[in-house]
Amino acid sequence: MSESLYDTDFYSWTRKQAELLREGQLSLLDRGRSIEEIEDLGNRHYDQLKSRLVQLMAHLLKWQVQDWQRSNSWRATVRMQRLSLGKLLRRNPGLKPHVDEAMTEGWEEARLLAIAETGLPDEQFPERCPYTKSCLDTPNTSGRMPFAPTGWPFENRGFVILIWYYTFEQVMDADFWP
Repeated sequence: MSESLYDTDFYSWTRKQAELLREGQLSLLDRGRSIEEIEDLGNRHYDQLKSRLVQLMAHLLKWQVQDWQRSNSWRATVRMQRLSLGKLLRRNPGLKPHVDEAMTEGWEEARLLAIAETGLPDEQFPERCPYTKSCLDTPNTSGRMPFAPTGWPFENRGFVILIWYYTFEQVMDADFWP
């Protein structure tokens, strides 16, 4: 059994499929694989959305729970992820209804990444995502970026409450927001 062009030279296969579509030679298309590849393209965009959200949420978590370690690198990562997410959603508006889903799917990864990078105990990080879509926002006119917590689990976590109170007091300080 000989291997197909799809198996031996994917790039040439894609060019051939595009040529067949342009020429209207639909009967010669490799329909099954073409359908798979088109669906996979959409999945790649969704995966990119989730990956960027994971990085953004992990850095927002680190920014909140480890304020004594804040750096320009963290600030740059937050800003770059927000910029890239905005661009991705402008170019692919069909992804917008899936942002909440991607945030939910990516939360555990973001949490584990923040735990690993900070070295802080797991208990200091919420089990459920405390962010909303507003964490995607870019700076408003005051220069602040919204943090948007939505239910951080404070009960019986004195240290986290102390950090939250300390950072809450900085909310009016424009330098607080990444």
